[in-house]
Amino acid sequence: MLTRSRQSEGTNGPDTRLTPWWRHPMVWLVISGPAVVVVAGFFTLWLAIGHPDPVVIETPVQASVNGDANALAMQARNHAAASRTQP
Repeated sequence: MLTRSRQSEGTNGPDTRLTPWWRHPMVWLVISGPAVVVVAGFFTLWLAIGHPDPVVIETPVQASVNGDANALAMQARNHAAASRTQP
């Protein structure tokens, strides 16, 4: 498909040369938006397949029922309190 170019209008009237569609910058501006989205989608798919999230076996509710929901917090608190030096 060829379109008429209106890039230069001289004293003799509009330029009537036919140019191919890929020579118009607006076409590439319109095509580049969806093309970037497709590339970003494939990159996201690659990340999702390559780095899956770990499977959570125990929910926080089950952990609190078992009594070990605060175990790590208590261990860290006790460690911090024990390492202080007395003045």
